[in-house]
Amino acid sequence: MNREQRTVLVISAIGAFLTPFLLSSVNIALPAIARDLKMNAMAMSWIPSSFLLSAAVFLLPSGKLADIAGRKRIFLLGIIIFTLATAVAGMSVNAVMLIVSRIMQGIGSTMVAATGTAIITSVFPAGKRGRALGLNVSGVYLGLSAGPFIGGFLTEHFGWRSIFWAGIPVGLTVIFLVLIYLRSEWKSDLAATFDWTGSMLYAISLVLIMTGLPKLREGWGFAVVTAGMFLGAVFLFYEKKARSPLIDTGLLFRNRTFAFSNLAALINYSATSAIVFLLSLYLQYIKHFGPRESGLIILTQPVLMALLSPLSGRLSDHIDPRIVASAGMALCTAGLFILAGIQTDTNVSWLLIALVILGIGFALFSSPNTNAIMGSVSREFLGVASAMVGTMRLTGQMMSMGIAMLVLSVFIGKNQINPSNQEAFLHASRVLFLSFSGLSLLGVFASLARGKKAKSAD
Repeated sequence: MNREQRTVLVISAIGAFLTPFLLSSVNIALPAIARDLKMNAMAMSWIPSSFLLSAAVFLLPSGKLADIAGRKRIFLLGIIIFTLATAVAGMSVNAVMLIVSRIMQGIGSTMVAATGTAIITSVFPAGKRGRALGLNVSGVYLGLSAGPFIGGFLTEHFGWRSIFWAGIPVGLTVIFLVLIYLRSEWKSDLAATFDWTGSMLYAISLVLIMTGLPKLREGWGFAVVTAGMFLGAVFLFYEKKARSPLIDTGLLFRNRTFAFSNLAALINYSATSAIVFLLSLYLQYIKHFGPRESGLIILTQPVLMALLSPLSGRLSDHIDPRIVASAGMALCTAGLFILAGIQTDTNVSWLLIALVILGIGFALFSSPNTNAIMGSVSREFLGVASAMVGTMRLTGQMMSMGIAMLVLSVFIGKNQINPSNQEAFLHASRVLFLSFSGLSLLGVFASLARGKKAKSAD
């Protein structure tokens, strides 16, 4: 590994750490935030959802912009926006201010996510890429691992605002490293212009779907989701005809590995991303644990992800990623099925078993699946492919939270979670985990459908 490769890996890994750290730590702090800012269950769910929605909306356009303007430039701009928004979040005095700052955090994080994987793929050859991507994914999982523990500790001892203060020095460190040590620039060699029409269609489609999903049982919610899906279809049709499309639809319709690997990622994140949100509420409202204790329990899953992702990434350099990733999806299915049986008196050791299985399963899935996606495209599409990886992750996370918001609205409405509706919350959680388990099982078949490993597109 040469100096440039080491520098890129360190900077991208720290950048990859920062977003999930704040995401997972804020999930632990949700009950404290809701009490302080007087938010009901539905409003509280928008704290993570607003971040995910804005990130999903801007990620694919950010990837295209990075291919045109330069990946380092977009990475740097993204980390600056993210750090400034984090400072504003820490100063929030009401729910609206916090949610708006979370939206800005989401925009900044997309620029980091859309470029980090592409830069790694640009500087690492195919034979070493899986290990490098695995180490980068470890940065994500270290953030997820540190978030519940550090977030719980900070919330319990210094208040929820301290979580955001803790993220600012990390963001400033990344900015310094990029400015001082990252000398090269990477962008596509193809002449291209930015696809504004496609970006607008894509953004409006996602916003409509996410806004309408929690209200799906109401007439207007169904209409909004339908309109969003229609615009999504219009977007794909437009992209097929566009001179400089946001995404080359040939990657979706003619590249089997790319298409099914992205579909598997979308399903996987849709089935697993609401776990931390639900378990955080369960442990604090039902089991009456503090934020620090809840964080320590939830820590089990991301720690295993962080430890095993480099190994699974290296494994996918030598074994067909389809096999490794599909085995991981099967384990995720089993872990979710175990969680579907939670009761008021469920032993914590039972939760830990489920989290261990989920941690191993997700580690086996994520790095090999990313390696398959990035290895299936040629170099001029690396930014878009990197953005698609992130888009599937964030759209899946958004859909997972949307499904959770829908089910919670059915069982407890707009009420705050309290002793009078705790049984309803438990019922909703069981329905969600069982539904997610079935969705994950479908993901196994999507993962297997990608076909055998193709030669690298390098």
